[in-house]
Amino acid sequence: MWEGFEGHPFRKDFDAHDQAPPERDPFETTYLDFSQGALQLTPTSPDGGNGNGNGSPRTFLLNFGPQHPSMHGVFRAAVELDGETIVDLRPVVGYLHRGLEKIAENRTWAQVLPYTDRTDYLAAMNNNHVYVLAVEKLAGIEVPLRAEIIRVIMTELGRIHSHLMAIGCIGMDCGALTPMFYAWRERETIYDLFEMVCGGRLLTTYFRIGGVARDLPDEFLPRLQKFLKAMPGHIEQYNRILSGNEIFLKRLKKVAHLTREMALKYSMTGPMLRSTGVKYDVRKSDPYSLYSKFDFKVPLGKNGDAWDFYWLRILEMWQSLRIVEQALNYLEEAGPGPVQAKVSKVLKPPAGEAYVHIESPKGDLGCYLVSDGGTNPYRFRWRPPLFINLQSLPELVRGWKIADFIAIFAGYDAVMGEVDR
Repeated sequence: MWEGFEGHPFRKDFDAHDQAPPERDPFETTYLDFSQGALQLTPTSPDGGNGNGNGSPRTFLLNFGPQHPSMHGVFRAAVELDGETIVDLRPVVGYLHRGLEKIAENRTWAQVLPYTDRTDYLAAMNNNHVYVLAVEKLAGIEVPLRAEIIRVIMTELGRIHSHLMAIGCIGMDCGALTPMFYAWRERETIYDLFEMVCGGRLLTTYFRIGGVARDLPDEFLPRLQKFLKAMPGHIEQYNRILSGNEIFLKRLKKVAHLTREMALKYSMTGPMLRSTGVKYDVRKSDPYSLYSKFDFKVPLGKNGDAWDFYWLRILEMWQSLRIVEQALNYLEEAGPGPVQAKVSKVLKPPAGEAYVHIESPKGDLGCYLVSDGGTNPYRFRWRPPLFINLQSLPELVRGWKIADFIAIFAGYDAVMGEVDR
């Protein structure tokens, strides 16, 4: 908001008609100074300084992003450097802000679904899942068993896909380009599977309130079985190329140190929290859908370094494969059946509120809904795990070299559509 603004625009009683920005030229220096004022470095030691204080004469500001290939989207880091050593870092987000929550409050319950695809667009199925679970909880809708099993299969394929992109990007940011090409190879296979069931590849909108859009086609299961047989060999291929590479190990091992206390202080979740040894996975800690029926482990790290950020995603792909294999067995046992509950075309959940959270590839993804009994959400709140995790970035990178920042930031697996909403 502009300087001098009073109030909070997200309050339901906020009257926007009486609020207008003062007349100004957006290119005036004073306006630019205000918008960027928090990023300016001013000397704090008139006697020349010792290089340790923010804005001392020995430090300088490096704008990293938002158009840098290692930024994983339109993320800007205002980095204060003493030589090549990071003194401080200030994250700048919002370049991809679209007003998801306010848009959702002006759409029907069903119309919100495509917008969830576009948050973490590498895990569209997972985003669909948390939203439909929240609406179903609010409206008291019971989902058919076959639809629940299909949802688990799709979200775990989405998790594998997201981790493939994370591993490929970590390798590429450390100078290994080949793993990225291999990750895209497996990614295309998963996209082919998505396309079979819904016609979409990146953005799917396959889930529906009360089930899924349609049943699995006949050719889907043979293709999925083929993928499950091939994927273990591909993961071993990543291990040979990356995990045993001396340069890759030196770039990641003992680089950064995320402690258990720091992770909990910032309310971090997902692979980054588990890299500190904290065993928190929503699928185990607060099971949803059918996850309580599946046998799988929660991989944990020990050091909270950049290596653990990478290695846990390798291990989690193995567990996702286990879950998908078990889900296929459940699907065979369940047999044919409906994949969609009977839901009114004009859905009006009773007045109330509901909060649901799931384990997305990035961490604890939450959706909070408030209904006033109407055809659209009265309040829609999206809790993206990556936005929470990014709060730890300045503390985690202080004291490391600017080259190390690339490897550390890659471990966050940043997707700015989720951060900026």
